[in-house]
Amino acid sequence: MQITAAVVRERSAPFVIETLELSDPRPEEVRVRIVAAGMCHTDLHGRDGYFPTMPYPAVFGHEGAGVVEAVGSEVPNVSIGDHVIISFPWCGRCPNCRRHMPSHCLDSAKLKRSGTRPDGSMLMAKGDKPIYGAFFQQSSFATHAIANARFVVKIRRDAPLDRLGPFACSIQTGAGAVLNAMQPRRGDSLAVFGVGGVGLSALMAAKLSGCDPIVAIDVHDHRLALARELGATHTLNRSSCVDVVAEVQNITKYGAQFSVETSALPAVLQEAVQVLMPLGTCVLLGSARSGTQARFEMPFLQNGRTVRGVIQGWSQPEVFLPQLVDLMMEGKLPVERMMTVYDLADINRAAADAAAGRTIKPVLRMPH
Repeated sequence: MQITAAVVRERSAPFVIETLELSDPRPEEVRVRIVAAGMCHTDLHGRDGYFPTMPYPAVFGHEGAGVVEAVGSEVPNVSIGDHVIISFPWCGRCPNCRRHMPSHCLDSAKLKRSGTRPDGSMLMAKGDKPIYGAFFQQSSFATHAIANARFVVKIRRDAPLDRLGPFACSIQTGAGAVLNAMQPRRGDSLAVFGVGGVGLSALMAAKLSGCDPIVAIDVHDHRLALARELGATHTLNRSSCVDVVAEVQNITKYGAQFSVETSALPAVLQEAVQVLMPLGTCVLLGSARSGTQARFEMPFLQNGRTVRGVIQGWSQPEVFLPQLVDLMMEGKLPVERMMTVYDLADINRAAADAAAGRTIKPVLRMPH
């Protein structure tokens, strides 16, 4: 069928809105009419060539939400008309998948960034020319997407689909880092370095968990103001703060019991570790380029401190995503406060606003 999609023709090129051909779903796949898709920095990294295995021309997008339009003959979990979020892909066979940790699937890099289905077949074309897609096995910067039914999560019908796309990655990554990986107790202290979409999701989950104090660190005053409204007890602008580590340690008295790092900048990660009290834990969520390194003093880590990488919030999406949506519908996770909606035609403006920090979480509304 014909679809409208945002295509990146070559590395770092702008998105171009084009008409493409989308293949039919296979027996284990579904076709989803995308209502809206969140834009994540990972999509911009794909555009800019961070992933050498992802060829061009390509369609990105990995935070799609919409309505199931077609199902393959072997699909057991969703039906035509269901409202769904398309989550991250996982193989289901590797040791981590077998221990119910699909977020750390050993085949995840290939599944997310090869540009094809797992068997190498294509999803999209323009005439007789292939267009690479299957980004996170969805490529949701388009009016329609094909996904394996295992990665599709049915969501309650009264939830607004135009807000649900970011749950697929940013929200479940940040909230899951707190609720699934850290599991703080009421009264535990937490510092969030970088309050974009992932960081604010972690902050809201920390508030739900009863963390106190919650310190938000960023370089944008408007983000820090929103962080205050969403639960931060203290905010620090890293651009003007003379000593972030000392300030956080002063606020938390002994140092933070938990910290979250979302920027992927080595200097910021060092600060996120240095603010920890003994036995404290820093969770790294920011995605850095391969080869990026950070240094820590061995005696400092030896005093019981932990640095842990977390992907996709340690989520089991079919369980966790409906729980998060329920929290949003109850007013306990006001994620819409960080979203700005753009038409798909304005995707390059959305990308520029996100890169400049003007917009926290862009959401692309599809033309239908």
